[in-house]
Amino acid sequence: MQKRDSLGYTLSVAAILCVACSLAVSTAAVSLRDRQEANVALDQQKNILDATGLAIGEYGVQASELSSKEIEALDAYISAKLVNLQTGDYVGDDQSLGSYSLVEEAADPGKSIPIVEPKFNPGEPRRPNVMKVYFVKKPGSDKILQVVLPVFGKGLWGTLYGYLALKSDLETIQGLTFYQHKETPGLGGEVDNPRWKAMWDGRKLYGPSKEPKAFVFKGPAPKDNPYAVDGLSGATITSRGVTNLIRYWASDDGYRTFLDKLKIEIENDKSSSSEGDK
Repeated sequence: MQKRDSLGYTLSVAAILCVACSLAVSTAAVSLRDRQEANVALDQQKNILDATGLAIGEYGVQASELSSKEIEALDAYISAKLVNLQTGDYVGDDQSLGSYSLVEEAADPGKSIPIVEPKFNPGEPRRPNVMKVYFVKKPGSDKILQVVLPVFGKGLWGTLYGYLALKSDLETIQGLTFYQHKETPGLGGEVDNPRWKAMWDGRKLYGPSKEPKAFVFKGPAPKDNPYAVDGLSGATITSRGVTNLIRYWASDDGYRTFLDKLKIEIENDKSSSSEGDK
């Protein structure tokens, strides 16, 4: 038996403690994984509701302040489909929709393409071939009230992941939220500020020539500029990153082909409804 004050005894105790702690951490990580994934999904769900304005419109508060039952009630307005960005067509089935992961798709060379010399640079190396988009419809109705587009791009310290919601004309912004980022609190982190996020409501995404024009202004945005929101004080790089990612995803490299097809779908639905009312 080793003496308690010997080097061998000390190393043995240390090794046993390391193994025990590693097992405890691993067990906790595995047992909490489902809960962590559920929390991530819930946070994304809340951000979608905030981007659409449904939480404010129905309850007068941000989605983060709602109960699970209230969130579930609003979620009845939200549906999702997978979209091929190159063709603008819907793809996949319910199973692929449920297992979809934006991060995994973007990292897989077989399911993504390199972002090479885009007109508007989001600062990312690749983008998925397929994106999961969301629609706002009244329960029981097929009429599209809004479309919510997942967006991502580089900020100052890392990638910003968020949602851009558009009104049914597909040219007017309803809202913009970010559910994950690494920006500095009080500076670039102000992308989470409800006051700043509210400024996006009603901003125009496209100019007269159908070029993406929405952007973050440097300083207070001119009141007569329909494309601009106030800059983030002391966060020039984050502001530029938000501008770049919005314009990229609104361009031909992003959702533009899909949005053109969706506009025809919405107009056809309106025509059918008008015919049915006669």
